[in-house]
Amino acid sequence: MTTDKSATSLDKTAPADAPVGNPDAAEGAATVVDPRLLIRQQGFAGYITEFKRKISGGDLGSIPVVVGLAIIAIVFQSMNSEFLSAKNISDIATTMVATGMMAVGIIFVLLLGEIDLSVGSVSGVSGALVAVLSVTQGMNEWLAIVVAIVSGAVIGAIHGFFFARIGAPAFAVTLAGLLFWLGFMLQLLGDSGTINLDGEGVVGQLTTYYFTDVAAAYGLAAVAVIGYFAAAFLDTRRREAAGIPSRPIADIAVRTGVLAVFAFAAAYMFNQYRGLPLALVLFLIVLVGTDFVLRRTAYGRKIFALGGSVEASRRAGINVTAIRISVFSIAGTFAAIGGLFWASKIAAANQGSGTGDLLMNVIAAAVIGGTSLFGGRGRTWNALLGVMVIVSIQYGLSLEGIATPIQYMVTGAVLLATVVIDSITRKTQKTAGRA
Repeated sequence: MTTDKSATSLDKTAPADAPVGNPDAAEGAATVVDPRLLIRQQGFAGYITEFKRKISGGDLGSIPVVVGLAIIAIVFQSMNSEFLSAKNISDIATTMVATGMMAVGIIFVLLLGEIDLSVGSVSGVSGALVAVLSVTQGMNEWLAIVVAIVSGAVIGAIHGFFFARIGAPAFAVTLAGLLFWLGFMLQLLGDSGTINLDGEGVVGQLTTYYFTDVAAAYGLAAVAVIGYFAAAFLDTRRREAAGIPSRPIADIAVRTGVLAVFAFAAAYMFNQYRGLPLALVLFLIVLVGTDFVLRRTAYGRKIFALGGSVEASRRAGINVTAIRISVFSIAGTFAAIGGLFWASKIAAANQGSGTGDLLMNVIAAAVIGGTSLFGGRGRTWNALLGVMVIVSIQYGLSLEGIATPIQYMVTGAVLLATVVIDSITRKTQKTAGRA
């Protein structure tokens, strides 16, 4: 958990006789305590105090979506005992990867407070390129995949150029991109409109390959748990060495224990069906990598800074144009990757690729997961939470034989509720002086 920017250490308070610039404001100001100190000093009571502080300050984090997932699981399991079956969980995990990959790219754009409406069409172009190059033209499939992904990056950079350099609104630029690249995809596919892919090829196995050895799923769960504990422990040691508040070991142990329960439970369920899906492994690798980029690199901090204030970022020496172009290029890259997973799912590239409710689901996944539409707040892990909500709802309704129009309405209602919560959260944070 990242400490709020407004949090300050208890051991760095000003002297008692220090002059106060605004006595009236200072009198009503509340002392902000670093949550690590609360937990270290008060133990379990510190968790309660920190939870209350977050709620009163509008910092809900991932609480709404986690609660939502629990409610979804309880409701649909009570309606149909197959919902939490090994097969259904495995199918959800595999299906959500395509949308989740694209949502990762959208999160980068949303952090700037912008939007990219072209990702659906770009994903369709990616699938069409691979199909045409590898099947029709006989190109090596790995090379065709590289061409498709690079094409997505270039397309995104083109959108970013018109937005960042020319000054055209991102909404208008990417809307034009949606139409243009949709037409380009149809032109690539030609009169037939459909090109079937080899189910045993590289793209074909993205969503059909499973690690059948039970050690694979349990091994990944162990790596995730050990990796989390190691990262948290090393972070604590660095903070202690720097003399700043650090998370207590007991707190790290509790969090690691909770992660272990979910990780090994998921591994057990996967092993009851076909094993660990390759698609999920690749998705988790992407989430870890992109989360590291956003939270642990100067480039990631520049993205957050730009989402907070463009003018302040420019005055701080950040190359605003370059960051904006690169972010849209990243969105295009992940749209192309997502397109490969969609092509794998249907074992073909066709005229319906990248159309329908895909764009809506991608944006909804990012927002429902906790990324703010207003910029400056979000993590790539939000893509995992959000897409789990969307795909779980879709599968749950499908198990009950509920028609697609109802699925659209339910997903739309969930998205609206999320946006309302986001808006209320921002207002609460402003009232608490934390925005």
